[in-house]
Amino acid sequence: MNTNNNKTKLTIYLDGSTITSIPSFYKQINEQLMQEEDWQLGENLDALDDVLYGGYGKWKDYDLLEIVWKDIALSESALGIEATKAYYEAKLGAGSPYNQDFVKEKLKHLEEGTGQTYFEIVMEIIESHSNRVRLTKK
Repeated sequence: MNTNNNKTKLTIYLDGSTITSIPSFYKQINEQLMQEEDWQLGENLDALDDVLYGGYGKWKDYDLLEIVWKDIALSESALGIEATKAYYEAKLGAGSPYNQDFVKEKLKHLEEGTGQTYFEIVMEIIESHSNRVRLTKK
């Protein structure tokens, strides 16, 4: 992290036209932030939250992160209800390490129109880091 009094900013660019699924979202995050690491961010909301604290990859030497998300409306659609439903359904089943009741509740809310989509959860995570992360929607 920068030790002088000047705030340094890293700007990354996400291309919504190529975010067609949850894996493609994380592929872009890894391409933009994790090139300098010998590991990649997993396709996991907790991992996304963790990386937005900073200190990893390209962002380790900066104080602020600006995410410029082009064609964000396309990403909102791609990470919408269907992708979210598939995300939760993949966590169900015998032998799954996930809390089945929790996942079923999330699916129920999604189907009732009261649950968050994957995109909405990503937005909430980014907003929770607003002291160091800025999102510019294009």
